[in-house]
Amino acid sequence: QVQLAESGGGSVQSGGSLRLSCVASPVIDSCMAWFRQAPGKQREGVAAIYAGGARTLYTNSVKGRFTISQDNGKNTVYLQMDNLKPEDTAMYYCAAHTLQACNAWSSSGPDRGTRFDTWGQGTQVTVSS
Repeated sequence: QVQLAESGGGSVQSGGSLRLSCVASPVIDSCMAWFRQAPGKQREGVAAIYAGGARTLYTNSVKGRFTISQDNGKNTVYLQMDNLKPEDTAMYYCAAHTLQACNAWSSSGPDRGTRFDTWGQGTQVTVSS
C-alpha cells in the first residue's frame, strides 16, 4: 500500500508561485494526481501524470499555469503553480492509483477523485488578491 505525504503549501499573493511536493512510500504509483477542495465546494481534479512522466493531464482552469512532474529517484511528484489566483485557494491533496485512473481521466476528464484509492493528508494553499 502506497503512502503519500504532501508539503509546500502556504499563503501567497495573486500572481505568485508555489511548488507542492508529494513523497510516495515506498514508490510512486502508476498514476499520480493532484486534487483540490475549497470550502463549500466539491473536490476537483487538478493534474495527473502517468508513471515515468511521459504524459500529463490538466483541468482546463490551470492549463498554462500549473505543471505536474515527478522525480522517480526521490519518489516525489511535484505541482508547480504559477500565476496563482484567489480562486486557486483550497486544500490540495495528492492521490495515487493504477494506470486505469489516468486512462479514465484521459478519456472522460478529471473526476472528483473516486477513481483513486490512496490519498495524502493535504496541504493548504491560500492566494490573496
